[in-house]
Amino acid sequence: MSKSVKTYNTAVEATLEVIGGKWKPVILFYLTFGKKRNSELMRLMPAVTQKVLTEQLRELEEDGVIQRITHNTVPPKVEYELTAYGWSLKQILHLMCKWGDNHIERVYGDQATVLSEAAMRSDGQ
Repeated sequence: MSKSVKTYNTAVEATLEVIGGKWKPVILFYLTFGKKRNSELMRLMPAVTQKVLTEQLRELEEDGVIQRITHNTVPPKVEYELTAYGWSLKQILHLMCKWGDNHIERVYGDQATVLSEAAMRSDGQ
């Protein structure tokens, strides 16, 4: 399988090609805390639709940053986790989160709520 020749203005474009968009970085961020089932991701991201989540998970899997684990049980159990390649994104994702925290504080002060903090605490993270 050969890749076509690609030209980028900056390597940031290559990064965004894989993790860009509204939901991919959020999915990847949550997966840095461990395997997640589809229903867990839906609960952590209440604004995402099932269709969009499924599309994003498939694209991340195709790009080799996550893997889908199917357990042979009844009913079937499917989990998602970062691949070794995906784990290389952990630092950038956590830095993005830290930058976002600072941005929220700077712009909104205490007038904004970060839902993931409560969600992560309820997961024991």
